[in-house]
Amino acid sequence: MIFKNKLQNIQNIANEYPKPFKVLMAASFIDNVGGALLFPFFSLYITAKFGVGMTTVGIIFGLFSAANIVGNTLGGALADRWGRKIMIIFGLIASAFTSLVMGFANEIQVFFVAAVFVGLFASVGHPAQQAMVADLLPERQHAEGYGVQRVVSNLAVVIGPAIGGLMAVRSYLLLFITDAVTSLIMAGIVLLTIAETKPQLQEHEERETLLQTFGGYRFALRDKIFMVFIFASMLATLVYMQMNTTLAVYLRDSHGIPPQGYGYLLSMNAALVVLFQFSITRRLRHRSPLVMMTVGTLLYAIGFGMYGIVNHYSFFILAMVIITTGEMIVVPVSQALVAKLSPERMRGRYMAVAGLAWTVPSTVGPLLAGLIMDYSDPRWVWYASFILGVISAAMYLALHRFSSRQASPEPTAGG
Repeated sequence: MIFKNKLQNIQNIANEYPKPFKVLMAASFIDNVGGALLFPFFSLYITAKFGVGMTTVGIIFGLFSAANIVGNTLGGALADRWGRKIMIIFGLIASAFTSLVMGFANEIQVFFVAAVFVGLFASVGHPAQQAMVADLLPERQHAEGYGVQRVVSNLAVVIGPAIGGLMAVRSYLLLFITDAVTSLIMAGIVLLTIAETKPQLQEHEERETLLQTFGGYRFALRDKIFMVFIFASMLATLVYMQMNTTLAVYLRDSHGIPPQGYGYLLSMNAALVVLFQFSITRRLRHRSPLVMMTVGTLLYAIGFGMYGIVNHYSFFILAMVIITTGEMIVVPVSQALVAKLSPERMRGRYMAVAGLAWTVPSTVGPLLAGLIMDYSDPRWVWYASFILGVISAAMYLALHRFSSRQASPEPTAGG
């Protein structure tokens, strides 16, 4: 009876969302499984195959992320001009083929070039997908919709790293091939089943020129509240990204934890998101989003900081639980805030600028962490993460206080 009631509750929640949104989430799940197979083991693959240190890994991640910035910028503007659907499909197909090039590369120089193209094409459809989620849902469901997106992506991570660890023992090339295949499957689903969601021009409105479309970025960059929020998010991301770039090598080299042990931590992280993300998002929808961002980022600081002072696997698990709790607060709330702050016809461009909160830290973060890992005490990666997390949290709190003094009330996380 309890199980039957649970299923009925899930069905009732699912019925609250339109069919195109559910189809998009299903397609995203398939694609995310492929990415979850590959990305967590990226650092291990590079160091093992090419015999390089973490500084070189950091440079590769930096090139990948610099290309991400370019792809994100192009993708955001073109999603507003040409449409969400076409940019999602193009990005998936292009990234699939460039991922295969990376998998077959046998020279580090070729891998460097492939990383640039993968970074460019992997990000070109991201603003379009984020904008499509906001297009498909009413404003009051934005935070919950992004929460569902997090559940979907983390459900994939529950499956991905565990399978990826087994596949990596046999052949890393299988990871690249699987990632490419899942991207092509998602592209096909979007092509055949989802209609374009870009807002249509009204009779009195004129179509922007291509120059005007890209020039529209200046409105987002001049939005002071928005840009302070993005800068604080960059610091938070600089902390969070260590989970998928530095942590695997740190646990292996400093504590003798095998790849499977790291994979279990990621799978636990994803499982917690799957189980609790939606209920947490619903509970927080009437709370101040910037206060919630403050709390979530402080949890980041505590969890990542713990990796520098603990040395037993049980404490590594506890640290991941703390980090995951922060993640379940920060991610959907931040995405809902971006959707709230963005004008409807500039949603792709605002989403692209918001993407800088990930791509800029990804450009410099792995390199800085690699330098620390190779030439200093590796624990300073985690000490620095604690410091940056606290600074980010303080910025969110200051932004909340500033917003509270303004005439218009601060938007709630749920719209």
